[in-house]
Amino acid sequence: MDVTEDAVRDICTDAVFERGERYRGEGRIREIHRVDTTVTAVVSGSRQYDVRVDLATDGFAPWCDCPYDGPGACKHVAAVLLECGDDPPPDDGDRLDAALDGADVDELRAFLREELATDADLRDRFLARVGEPTKRSVDELRTSINRRFEETNPEYHVVFEPIDFTHWFDLANEYHEQGRYASAATVYRALTESLDENMERVDGAYDHFSRAFSRALDGYVDCVAATERDADAATDAVEFLTERATSGTPFLAEHFEKAAVELQQKADEQSCK
Repeated sequence: MDVTEDAVRDICTDAVFERGERYRGEGRIREIHRVDTTVTAVVSGSRQYDVRVDLATDGFAPWCDCPYDGPGACKHVAAVLLECGDDPPPDDGDRLDAALDGADVDELRAFLREELATDADLRDRFLARVGEPTKRSVDELRTSINRRFEETNPEYHVVFEPIDFTHWFDLANEYHEQGRYASAATVYRALTESLDENMERVDGAYDHFSRAFSRALDGYVDCVAATERDADAATDAVEFLTERATSGTPFLAEHFEKAAVELQQKADEQSCK
């Protein structure tokens, strides 16, 4: 929770840090909220940008939906972190806990069910948290991810700004932590395919999309490899990666080839045990 100027400087360039200072000084932080160590904010620039940081994570796990694709975090993130260091927002965590403790169980259940019925993303996370394996196919998940690309800039094919893939990464991580590697691999593969299919339409925030692709591909390989004694899954995955290396986005081919080799090596090592 100790947000110092040095810590903020560590995650951005000097120029970005100075712009963040100026943005904070100009009062561009329109909203800022904290629950436990998670801070969300709205910062005014050429439009309103959503920012999220985790004060308890090394590097603060910054996210912003602005089009910045330079090194490190953006000026909106820097402004929010500087605000947290000098004048941290009150923590609403205790307020939430008190409300939950005082809530009627039946009313809370009814409220949760209503929200789950109308929010597919929330429903996915809830079912994953309570231990249900995913019943959605790679195709279904990929379609929902592709929709984000369509919604980002509906009038044009080109995507200029970052897309928040947090929901799917959190979902995959939830399955992974429970040891449901097949379900996690399904989500990671859907992310990998969608990013591969849409990468050539990206015209901005290249670092953001490249990091998301690498994270999804690494997660997929790790989860398939963790599915012990399932040689068919490993074989299918290697075939998928090899096929993508020739049919997917050309500048991603090397990443697919490397992942296929890595996964095959892991599968061979497991078969020898």
